[in-house]
Amino acid sequence: MKRTYVFRLGVIGLLSVMGGAGSLCAWAEESRVWAVQVPYDAPPVSPDVPDVSIPPNRAPLGPEELKRAEALLPLLEGKQEFWAMGEFVHLGESSVPVLIKALTMSSPRIRYNAIETLLMMKGVAGVPALVETAKEPSELSRVREHALRVAVRLDAAKASEAVEVMAKDPNPSVRKAAAFESRYIRQKAVIPILIPMVSDEERFVALSALQSLWILTRHETEFHDWDTSTKQDRAAWSSEWVEWWDINKETFEIPEPRRPKRSL
Repeated sequence: MKRTYVFRLGVIGLLSVMGGAGSLCAWAEESRVWAVQVPYDAPPVSPDVPDVSIPPNRAPLGPEELKRAEALLPLLEGKQEFWAMGEFVHLGESSVPVLIKALTMSSPRIRYNAIETLLMMKGVAGVPALVETAKEPSELSRVREHALRVAVRLDAAKASEAVEVMAKDPNPSVRKAAAFESRYIRQKAVIPILIPMVSDEERFVALSALQSLWILTRHETEFHDWDTSTKQDRAAWSSEWVEWWDINKETFEIPEPRRPKRSL
């Protein structure tokens, strides 16, 4: 209390000496700080650094490299999993037949990391195996979804078969993955797969299918409140898509994807 009282007296005394608050403001005005442009020198240009990375192997695997690839499979799970994935990438697409074996191993972690490794190495040769994994009903949903995602990224034209199977799966998260990834498959074959999904009992599945249809067809339907719709509502509204497809399926072609507008 004494310190506060003394502090107040000090402030009052300072104001009285400086001529009150008005003088204090004038003093503050006189001591205003002005911004000054400081000369700026750009940093020196860095010299070109030579590429010292080791390119992936493109030659067929020899007997020793084949043994090495086989020995890497169990290491796709555990403390060395990232190192093992990098080794497969270095071995190149020639190691895809070995890596595909991991898709049938007992560990879900190994199967998932094998799928991720195929994406990292751009192993297009592994797409048929990925499609089979995505279609497998006894596989974990997250592994199936990842297999479909990677298959679409590597070769979308071969993924519609998996989408057709996953669209009818009892697990809604699997159905949603099929509906979502369909938008990247620019084929007419996915349109009749997506249209029945608009009336899916799970709203988030139906909305994913609807958005994919809009992206692929650019067809504008009547306005409906899809976000708050019931299954009965969606079943009735999906008839508009059925009618449109019956009329246009013979002549319809997937339009070119829209390019983002350049900012001025």
